[in-house]
Amino acid sequence: MFEYVPTEYARIFFIVCLIALTVIALVCLVRAILGPKFTDRIMAINMIGTKTLLMVCVLAVLLKESYLVDVAIVYALLSFLAVVILSKLVVTRYRVKKNQQKEHTELLDKPNPKKEEPDND
Repeated sequence: MFEYVPTEYARIFFIVCLIALTVIALVCLVRAILGPKFTDRIMAINMIGTKTLLMVCVLAVLLKESYLVDVAIVYALLSFLAVVILSKLVVTRYRVKKNQQKEHTELLDKPNPKKEEPDND
């Protein structure tokens, strides 16, 4: 079959791509650490997973190792499952918080029954 043999320029291009993907992944790591919201952190982690997947695919072409593509597919599935589970966690947290606020508001809106003190006249 057809076998890709990268030229010297292609190798330099792949190495530059790997360096750029690494820098972008580090920027996403900073966003994951500093993110003001939990959803920002989830998105940053998902981006890191995608960049890692791209790096593995570029390495598969650069090193001419076809098994790395299988590793990339498994990594993509695991990354997808992690994002789905974390999203489910965020939705559950939001619903619990919303229900707690609703209950708290209902308690504040209820009139307090006053206890009648007996008259000792």
